[in-house]
Amino acid sequence: MNVQIELLLLILSALFFVSILADKAGSRWGVPSLLLFLGVGMLFGSDGFGFDFQSTTLATSVGTVALCIILFSGGMDTKMSDIRPVLSQGLLLATIGVLLTAGITGVATWWIFGELYPSLGVSLITALLLAATMSSTDSASVFSILRSKDLHLKNNLRPMLELESGSNDPMAYILTITFIDILKVSQDAMPNIFQTILFVLMQLIIGAAMGYFLGKLLVWGINKLKIDNASLFPILVFTCCIFIFSITYFMKGNGYLAVYIGGLVIGNSSMVHRRSTMRFFDGISWLAQLLMFLLLGLLVNPHELIPIIIPGLIISFLMIFISRPLGVYITLLPFRKMSAGDKAFLSWCGLRGAVPIIFAIMALAAGIPHARLIFNIVFFCTLVSLIVQGTSLPLMAKWLGVLEKPDPLKTPKHFDIELPEDVKSEVSEIEVNETILTRGRYLMNLGMPENTLVIMVKRNDTFFVPTGKTELFVNDKLLVITDNKATLSETYEKLNIPFVPEEKADDDTDAVADETNEQKTT
Repeated sequence: MNVQIELLLLILSALFFVSILADKAGSRWGVPSLLLFLGVGMLFGSDGFGFDFQSTTLATSVGTVALCIILFSGGMDTKMSDIRPVLSQGLLLATIGVLLTAGITGVATWWIFGELYPSLGVSLITALLLAATMSSTDSASVFSILRSKDLHLKNNLRPMLELESGSNDPMAYILTITFIDILKVSQDAMPNIFQTILFVLMQLIIGAAMGYFLGKLLVWGINKLKIDNASLFPILVFTCCIFIFSITYFMKGNGYLAVYIGGLVIGNSSMVHRRSTMRFFDGISWLAQLLMFLLLGLLVNPHELIPIIIPGLIISFLMIFISRPLGVYITLLPFRKMSAGDKAFLSWCGLRGAVPIIFAIMALAAGIPHARLIFNIVFFCTLVSLIVQGTSLPLMAKWLGVLEKPDPLKTPKHFDIELPEDVKSEVSEIEVNETILTRGRYLMNLGMPENTLVIMVKRNDTFFVPTGKTELFVNDKLLVITDNKATLSETYEKLNIPFVPEEKADDDTDAVADETNEQKTT
């Protein structure tokens, strides 16, 4: 038994190590990390190095926990001030958009199988189940790609995409389990429309309510709870995440929606040890994504994908170029001020990832007819989506004119500091050069505005608090705090450093793209 555990740990550590190295290499070529994690899992699987992993139960369990962590972390990292202007659009895309995408894809898939593979006898309900598993944009893929590429998008497109991807899994999940239950009875059975609508509404309402109220309650409890060991606070919040999901499940609500909203509430509230908790979840969400995609890669048998290449490609391009765009454009018809470029980019961001595969595993575990066919097609379509859409997001953003110049006020790199959002101050990091020192080498010679303070200096590997008589040297890093952006702009002006406020940024997308590429190369 000890040998088996040690061997398992050795294999798992090797998989993690190879995946991280592959991610480092793939980032240079713009390949999504999640695609590489899937590829490593397939490489070590039954058709590769021969590691035979066929436990759908374990994969489903790991996927459920991992998805909870990813959604909770995504909610914590999303600012309410960002999503408030796009709340209506995001929620409509997460509900009506999912229904339209699933319906269009399902009917078209049923017709495709009927024309090309009539001998398989794929029913309309089976085709709708296949479409339902892929009807939502994958939160892990969207969060990962948007943040790893550091895309700065106009018109609140980024928070809209993150809101949609974080909140649309419940609708896809409800559709999936509904069609699975129908197929357990009969392939030709038709769902009770009234019961289905009632079930959907109950899941969404209970899930949203539980997430909001439990999130508020847990913030209050965490702030009141006095724990001497600060390292336990992130673990406490992680425990809250799992608690929200599980208690919502037993309350007959949707746990995925509950953990996303719970994370949103907790992340936008004043909480002790908030910064360390955010960092903890950033790391653990990447671990969850890596483990989830590795297991899913191990679960697939690549040789089984060969017979379904043609229908897989047809369905993939149907979703990329027809179903998803139609769902987006129809859903967003009431919002006439949105440009065609914005809608086109939202359509292109219909990324598939781990969630559709996990939903397909549910069908596989249920033992319904054509379950393996559904799993293989969903896995193939996920690969196509990550390759076609995931690798081309920066290019499509440039072509569609939705890129904007990054905010020049970036988080300080050399100082581990972050002010709470309710503290209305601006923090910036300035590197000393010869131009800054033309007025003198002492801090008091710089002539900074009255409301600007240099609160810390980094020189080589040493940090210290300066005074007016502190002598400065080239390459010193200054941590500067001011009242507002206007004062900070004045500070930059006095130091002869260019400062371009975000609201006056140049909209030239070619220049933005060149600048982004230059930063990545650096």
